[in-house]
Amino acid sequence: MTLKLYDTASREIREFVPLTPGTVGVYLCGATVQGVPHIGHVRSGIAFDVLRRWLAHRGYDVRFIRNVTDIDDKILRKAADAGRPWWEWAATHEREFTKAYDALGVLPPSAEPRATGFVTQMVEYMRRLIDRGHAYVADGNVYFDVRSLPEYGSLSGHKLDDVHQGESAGTGKRDPRDFTLWKAVKPGEPSWPTPWGDGRPGWHLECSAMATSLLGGEFDIHCGGMDLVFPHHENEIAQSHGAGDGFANYWLHNGWVTMSGEKMSKSLGNVVSIPAMLEKVRPVELRYYLGSAHYRSMLEYSDAALHEAATGYRRIESFLHRVVDRVGSVEVGDVTAEFAAALDDDLGVPAALAAVHNAVREGNTALEAGDGDKAVAIAASVRAMTAILGTDPLDEHWADAGADDAATAALDVLIRAELDRRAAARATKDWAVADEVRDRLAAAGIDVTDTPDGAQWALKTAQH
Repeated sequence: MTLKLYDTASREIREFVPLTPGTVGVYLCGATVQGVPHIGHVRSGIAFDVLRRWLAHRGYDVRFIRNVTDIDDKILRKAADAGRPWWEWAATHEREFTKAYDALGVLPPSAEPRATGFVTQMVEYMRRLIDRGHAYVADGNVYFDVRSLPEYGSLSGHKLDDVHQGESAGTGKRDPRDFTLWKAVKPGEPSWPTPWGDGRPGWHLECSAMATSLLGGEFDIHCGGMDLVFPHHENEIAQSHGAGDGFANYWLHNGWVTMSGEKMSKSLGNVVSIPAMLEKVRPVELRYYLGSAHYRSMLEYSDAALHEAATGYRRIESFLHRVVDRVGSVEVGDVTAEFAAALDDDLGVPAALAAVHNAVREGNTALEAGDGDKAVAIAASVRAMTAILGTDPLDEHWADAGADDAATAALDVLIRAELDRRAAARATKDWAVADEVRDRLAAAGIDVTDTPDGAQWALKTAQH
């Protein structure tokens, strides 16, 4: 099978062919570190972590860059409102994002550049744009002339007459549709020197400078949330092509996390922070939930959907623990053809998860039939597949997550014994014993749900 990816720029699924055989360069627009991360923020990190893992599984050397925007209007405003230095505010929340990524098993990037560390490269980029007639200086600001690039709007499909940049006001624009590369210094704000006056970077310029500095003038894949298509990514393309760089060959965008049909954002007041979420479910269960939908689809958040996903994850976890209990350990094997075909088809995670659960059902059947060798082989494959999804229950990242995980695994073994006893009673129509087991578990705060895959359990306290 050939890996195929949906390219936003061409609006079609394209066969993936890297620019350099054996090597893939990926740039992901990372966090603007203005506050505590919520699940909408980290969805792109999880979605494209799966892309990275799948590329690595296919044998590519993946150079994965995820930036940090540490200078921005919102950062300056929020820091000022809190009476704290802007750099301290940014650093504090950058650590919160790192903590969230680590908790959810997102692999560290190959490099994680900060915007403030690439001002020199931004100045050089502006010089190239001015020299090529695509940018101009006005009142200490530097603007990109959108009319100078005939292709402007090709990524988003925006017509030039409909363009509104939505950025903070500056002075000296020749056309309100032009976007800001550099903001002239203002009293009390941080600034850096340039040949055109002191100031600070515009949002779009930083990503072009960082991506091309670390991956080259042309690289393979640029990722980010679909809310970045316009104006951010449209403007990245414009300034990069204007400077003479080929820039990204494929553009991938993930859907939003929504609540009541609306994009999750701080302005809507429907933010669900990562720390709050981790009081409801374990980190690996949250990862499983956020990564379970197709990356291009919207993910409508609800507590019910979260706990349903956690239950699905526990089926996988329970199977692997049952095999380990019998044989001592399970090595990582290889993925199934069904799983590989799903991920090769534009990272089809829902179909890939179906392959995982099909394998788990087959493995449980093998265990019940006493076929230990078959169960171990299937468990090895399940480990391989869940490793690519970042949720292998036996991975040391999750095993070392703390005493709570170990306690849950131990509790699962005990509860499974009770559920096996209940299943045997139901099979012989001994309803008194079956009800006794269920009532005893309920009294202990454990909900039991009968599913086509057998009885599943969840702690009642995890739902509050």
